[in-house]
Amino acid sequence: MARAAAEYICQSCGAISSKWQGRCDGCGEWNTLQEEAASAAGESSHKASLSASKSKGTKLALVPLKGDTAEPPRSISKIAEFDRVTGGGLVPGSAILVGGDPGIGKSTLLLQVAAQLSRGGEVIYVSGEEAIAQVRLRAGRLGLDEAPVRLAAATNLRDILATLEASSPTLVVIDSIQTMWSDVLESAPGTVSQVRACSQELVRYAKRSGATVLLVGHVTKDGQIAGPRVVEHMVDTVLYFEGERGHQFRILRAVKNRFGPTDEIGVFEMTGEGLTEVANPSALFLSSRDEGASGSCVFAGVEGTRPVLVELQALVAPSPLGNPRRAVVGCDSGRLAMILAVLETRAGLSLAGNDIYLNVAGGLRVNEPAADLAVAAALISSHLGVPVPPQAVLFGEVSLSGTVRRVAQGDARLKEAGKLGFRAAIIPAADKGEKSSKDKATLTTYEVADLQSLAELLKDGSLGD
Repeated sequence: MARAAAEYICQSCGAISSKWQGRCDGCGEWNTLQEEAASAAGESSHKASLSASKSKGTKLALVPLKGDTAEPPRSISKIAEFDRVTGGGLVPGSAILVGGDPGIGKSTLLLQVAAQLSRGGEVIYVSGEEAIAQVRLRAGRLGLDEAPVRLAAATNLRDILATLEASSPTLVVIDSIQTMWSDVLESAPGTVSQVRACSQELVRYAKRSGATVLLVGHVTKDGQIAGPRVVEHMVDTVLYFEGERGHQFRILRAVKNRFGPTDEIGVFEMTGEGLTEVANPSALFLSSRDEGASGSCVFAGVEGTRPVLVELQALVAPSPLGNPRRAVVGCDSGRLAMILAVLETRAGLSLAGNDIYLNVAGGLRVNEPAADLAVAAALISSHLGVPVPPQAVLFGEVSLSGTVRRVAQGDARLKEAGKLGFRAAIIPAADKGEKSSKDKATLTTYEVADLQSLAELLKDGSLGD
């Protein structure tokens, strides 16, 4: 008997190779290729049968682009931060993928969501990692054990689908997709083939039945959801649950949403009673700020549709090493390297021989270029030993020429700063002919055209007047 064909699939990116090799040609990762049985029924034979068949397919009905389309109905979980991130609630027939580090609180959040929605429809929670007793213990700690959520501990996809077809729930939670396996495939649970096939079947069930399916996904060491990226393309919404183990804050971030805005965030606080919503994240992130220290400033950022104020901390210290250290937490290290080079070249600050540490307080991750001006101010403040006035906020993008450029939603940033009691703002210089912002009236604004002007403004000390 001929030996069954085999192929080697990268468990990081899903690339297929005909032979084993130490390094994946697709993503460059080492030791990620695993042997799996080839899809024997053969894609080639399937394609051949399609091309050889004489029967024609059904003609599709084509419609114009313009038409009356009603907004999809939504199920409100009454957890405001979760509803904000999902675009106003869960859409029936949608599939949502939630990823995050182990122990960050994914199961806790989804159990709370399931308990809230179970009062308006049937909810099934399928755990592939924990026993029913463990889920019950968590529900008891959270005070949710009276909620009419129906539990099951299973990993066989065929059994799960049969149960769902018989029950017709409105919400299904699968925790987690990496533990599910289909008996159609010979590969082990968690492999690329199994994750892709199980996700496809569950998404197909959601579309067919109208139930909302929430999938929990593990993440890799790089913070990406494990398994093939095609899973993120199949689902309607991808949410990442972020946070540092040392902080009680948790950030739920939408990176894809077919029914709402992307890059929206929801802020939660981990307590003994579970995850509680944070209605005013800015006040929480700034609650324990050290207002008199140099190297600290407040950045007025925007996450999705929400303005958020957060503290940036920088430390510039003489380095005893030949290669000074650069440590960044919560920011892009590439942006820090660029700002350091601009400060050296355009502002005349000598920072090359120093260790540089940059931190975003509270565990939030800042990705927008509007933080450039605040990062530069924190570095200048630490280097010169001159504190940035605690009542001032900053935002602006820095170019390679040292020019400070305007950023979007400046009015919303200033309005949020004024609401929290800030009295001054360092902002990019307005373009010629630009109308003054209405929100500038509540704040004293200092416009800077370049980093040289920012350094002189901080040296002068007039901001504290």
